Amino acid sequence: MIEATVDEATISQPQYGLLVERDVEVPMRDGLNLKSDIFRPDDNGKFPVIMTLGPYPKNEHSDYGAGAEEKSQYMTWETANPEWWVPRGYVEINVDARGSGVSPGFCDILSPQETEDYYDAIEWAARQAWCDGNIGLMGISYYAVNQWNVAALAPPHLKAMIPWEGWGDLYRDAARRGSILHDGFFKFWHRERVVDRTQTEGAENWREQFSPFFDELQDNPLDGAYYHERSAHWDKVKVPFLSVGNWGNRELHLRGNTEGFMRAAAKEKRLRIHTGTHIAPFYWLEGRLDQIRFLDYWLKGMDNGLDQDPPVKLAIRTTGDDEVWRFENEWPIARTQWTKFYLNESGGLGTQAPAEQGSVSYSAEGPRDGQFRGAQFVTSPMEEEMEITGPVNLVMWASATSDDMDFFGTLHNLAPDGMEVRFPNGMKEASPLSKGWFRASHRKLDEALSTPWRPYHSHDEVQKLTPGEVVRLEVEILPLGNIIKKGHRLRGDIQPWDDSPDTRYSHDNQALQKGEVTILTGADRASFLLLSVIPAKN
Repeated sequence: MIEATVDEATISQPQYGLLVERDVEVPMRDGLNLKSDIFRPDDNGKFPVIMTLGPYPKNEHSDYGAGAEEKSQYMTWETANPEWWVPRGYVEINVDARGSGVSPGFCDILSPQETEDYYDAIEWAARQAWCDGNIGLMGISYYAVNQWNVAALAPPHLKAMIPWEGWGDLYRDAARRGSILHDGFFKFWHRERVVDRTQTEGAENWREQFSPFFDELQDNPLDGAYYHERSAHWDKVKVPFLSVGNWGNRELHLRGNTEGFMRAAAKEKRLRIHTGTHIAPFYWLEGRLDQIRFLDYWLKGMDNGLDQDPPVKLAIRTTGDDEVWRFENEWPIARTQWTKFYLNESGGLGTQAPAEQGSVSYSAEGPRDGQFRGAQFVTSPMEEEMEITGPVNLVMWASATSDDMDFFGTLHNLAPDGMEVRFPNGMKEASPLSKGWFRASHRKLDEALSTPWRPYHSHDEVQKLTPGEVVRLEVEILPLGNIIKKGHRLRGDIQPWDDSPDTRYSHDNQALQKGEVTILTGADRASFLLLSVIPAKN
């Protein structure tokens, strides 16, 4: 459990009872009325609003149990607990998106229509007698994604938001990172979590009221208009925000939260990265205190010292579930020592580049049967403790005997006895330090957005390999925040497919894998990992 770092005396205190209004109609500009549940204080005053809008039914109760510290008859999937927030002087509004839950219409998730609806709902709430005109947004996952999207439309009464573990770029952060379709998650999520849970009554052929989301992802292998209109436009996101990521939830959400912090145009922005499951930290007292302190400041104007804190708050992982909170002034951290760890043909991984040209080859063929196929590179035991916090770039000179190839790069922390130190991901599944995945035919870089430590690929054309031709590839390894202890070793694995076939975040890309891959090492074609090594503070 993460201990609180905020003094409870600095936040709004409970002083109101709770009024509940179900299925309140929220009018849209085209005449359609969405359905909402409103939880507000039993007082005639005016209060700020916390709002969500999305396709998860607002009437479906979710009890996360003891692991999340909170229980309430009013809790719904990935939204705030009204019984904690409303007594502290907030109105909570949860809106069923068009065509989902009990709202009428056609459900086209993350579409411009849904974003426009969110804008209308925000402005409607601001006009109500019980609202003081200050609207805040907060919620997990999909509710975070929708915040990024609607913020770009700049609703006049939107004053602050907390996108908690949610992607910003549908293509790069979630559905096709590295251009490889994330079918392990998306082929079931839309059907099970959205379509099968609809509560719309009386509609014939009710499944036809939903967009065929997974089919659309399959039909759009390149980045383009489909993804652009369902992704954040960072240059237009100017509202104050607290972007919240999770080291363990990199397969779906972490990149969006770090990219949002780095690239959004907002002058007032904060970044928090924690550990734990995808759900529990949002409801832990520690998480709630960070949330309410931020919203008290921006929605209520409380002078609680928030503006005196550094903008970045990180839980640095050590071993297992252990972590240490630390504040930083920026992301990536300014004092980062960007360090190249070179791949060696003997399987070594070190800071000295091999003087002679070498190579490592492996076959990409055969069944994914649990046997390791690929290349491994390991450091010597650490002479001193080393912290790696930030992005990682895997730069390779490679060739293949086929016209395309997938690469899954994974970082592991090995204890002195050779056993791996594993960390729970967002779904309590054991996972390595970090990983990234990438398809060679999408190696074209967007030079304006790429940095040495974070490649940004255009994904706007396919550049097939010429068999045997050596090309330069950059694989974005997702950010991590870990201390590698003295005596431990760092291992980097490169494989042709996902080494986590049994998790919901896996990728079934075996149809592409054939032939042999060769990775060059040393001389003028030295392949390396660029690591974000953090020296201790003075």
